[in-house]
Amino acid sequence: MKTTFKYDHYYRYDEIKSNLEYFAEKYPGLCDTEVLCVTEKGLNQYAVTLTNKKTGDALSKPGYYMDGNIHAGEVTASMTCMYLIDYLLTNYGENTEVTKLLDTETIYVIPRISPDGAESYLTTPNFMYSADRDWKEVYGGVAPEDIDGDGVVRMMRYKDPYGIWKIDPEDSEQMVQRKPDETEGEFYSVWTEGEFEEYDGDENLKEKKMKWSMNFNRNFPYGWYPDPREIGAGDYPLSFPEIKAVHDFIVSRKNIGGISAMHTTAGMILFPPGTRPEAQGIPADMKAFRAIGAMGTEETGYPCVNIFDTFLADQVNYSSGALDDWAYENLGIVSYTVELWDLANKVGMPEDMTARITGDLDTKIKRYNAYREWVKKNSPEAYVPWHEYDHPHFGKVEIGGYNYKFTQQNPPGHMLCELCEGIARYMIRFARCMPRVEVVSAESEQISEGVYRITAVVGNRGFLPTNLTDQALRAAVNTPVKVSLEGVKEYVTGKACEEIGDLSGYSRAETKVFYGEVINRREAAMKKKVSWIVRADAGSTLKISVCHEKSGHDEKEITL
Repeated sequence: MKTTFKYDHYYRYDEIKSNLEYFAEKYPGLCDTEVLCVTEKGLNQYAVTLTNKKTGDALSKPGYYMDGNIHAGEVTASMTCMYLIDYLLTNYGENTEVTKLLDTETIYVIPRISPDGAESYLTTPNFMYSADRDWKEVYGGVAPEDIDGDGVVRMMRYKDPYGIWKIDPEDSEQMVQRKPDETEGEFYSVWTEGEFEEYDGDENLKEKKMKWSMNFNRNFPYGWYPDPREIGAGDYPLSFPEIKAVHDFIVSRKNIGGISAMHTTAGMILFPPGTRPEAQGIPADMKAFRAIGAMGTEETGYPCVNIFDTFLADQVNYSSGALDDWAYENLGIVSYTVELWDLANKVGMPEDMTARITGDLDTKIKRYNAYREWVKKNSPEAYVPWHEYDHPHFGKVEIGGYNYKFTQQNPPGHMLCELCEGIARYMIRFARCMPRVEVVSAESEQISEGVYRITAVVGNRGFLPTNLTDQALRAAVNTPVKVSLEGVKEYVTGKACEEIGDLSGYSRAETKVFYGEVINRREAAMKKKVSWIVRADAGSTLKISVCHEKSGHDEKEITL
C-alpha cells in the first residue's frame, strides 16, 4: 500500500507533529489538524479531520472516528492511526475507493490520546498505564527499573533458599517451578529487573504496585467506578484533561456513526456490551457488530468477540468506564476496541483472556518460554542472555530476557507496516458501513391550475440504519431524518421540512434458509415516501432535500 512516510519504527512526538503539519500544508482541501488540549508536559493532543471540502463541510457527511494510544505503551495503536491518515491523503485522486470515501464521508483521527505517556514510554525504560503522573502510589516491594543501564527492563533472578524456581536442567536459560518435595537444591527468586524499596520493615518480598497507574480508559462516564474498584480511573468521570478533550470532540461531531479505539495486545476485535454478556445485548445490534467485525477478521485474522464474554478476567468486579461502552451505551454509536498484535497466537499458544488471573501457571511459563524462543529467532536484537550484575540489595543477581515493549506488547519494527496495512483496509471497510441518505425519486402531479402534488421517495443505502443502533432508540439519542421542499408559494398540506423518523439499513433485513431456498422473510424499512400539496407557478423549479446528522444529505430538483 502506497504511503508518504515509512512505518518501520515507532514515532516519537516530534515526528507525529511534523508529519501532521506536512499533511495539513500539502492537502489543505482534504485535511485539517487541530489541537484538542495541551498536556502537563506541554505536548499537543492532535485531532485530524479528513474529507474533501469541495463536496461539503465535514459535519454534512457521515462521520467515522479512530483513535490510538490512550494507554502509553500501546504505541502500535498510534502508528495505525498515522498510517490511515497517510494512506488516505497520499492516495486521494489516484485510488477510486479512497477518493470516493473522502468525497462522501468524514474521517476523524486522534492518533495519540496520551502524548505524555507515549513519549515517556518510547524514551525511557519505564512502564505506565496512560501517563507518567503519580496516582495513589503504594510503597514497598521490587519496583521495575533498568538497573544495568541497557535501556530495557528485563527479568532478574538470584539464588534464594526461599525461592520457588530452579534452572531448567535441559535449558539453562529457562526457569521451572520447584516441586513440592524439593527441599534440597539450588533455588531462585525471579522478579522483574528492578530496585527493592523497603517499607515498614516488611521482609516478605512482593512486586511493587505500578507507580504511574492512572488509566485513561476507565475515565469515561458510562460504568465509571472510583478506586479501589477501578484502579486509576480518576477522581470523577472526565477528570483527566486528555479524556475530557476526547469526550467533547466526539460529542460535538454529531455525524460520527462508527468508532474504532486502537489498543494492544491480544489480537481481537472487541464489541460492547462490556458490562454484561452478549446474550443480554440487543440482538439486532449484536448481529451488526458481528457482521462489521467479520470484515476485520478477513483483513487481520483477529476474531471478533464480545468484550464481557471473552476479554474480562473478572466478570463480577469487571473493568468499565471505557470509551467503547460509553459511545455505544450513551450515544448509540457502533464502537469497537481493536486489540492489535498477538504474540500468543504466533507461538501457537492462544491465551484465554478471561483466565489471565486464574490461568494455569505451568501453561503461562511455557507460553513465556515460547515467546523467548520466538524473540531470539525473529527479533534477536531484543534478546539478552542471563548475565551477572551486583544488585545493591540482593547481591549477585543475573539479568536477562527480551524487550517486552517491542516484542510482546508491540511488534518489532520490521513487522509494523504489514499490521498497519491490514488495519487500514479494515478501517476503510468499516467507514463504508455508515448510513447514507438519498432522494430516490421526485415527481409532480398537477391537481388544478397552480396546485400540485409533489411526491418524493427518500432512502438509506447504508448498511447501518440512520439511528445506527437500537441502543440509540433506548437511550433516546436518535434524531429524525428530515425531508424539505423549497421553491413553492404555499404549502396546502405538509410543511417546508418534514421529519420522517428513522430509515433502516440493510443490516436490519432478515434472510433465512427455508426448505433449501434463501427467502427474504422481512424487508427492512430503508425507504419512505413523502408528499405535499402546494401552490406554485408552472415552470418553476423545486428542490427536494433529505438530510440527517449521521447520514449525510442529498437533493434533487424538479421543474413543474
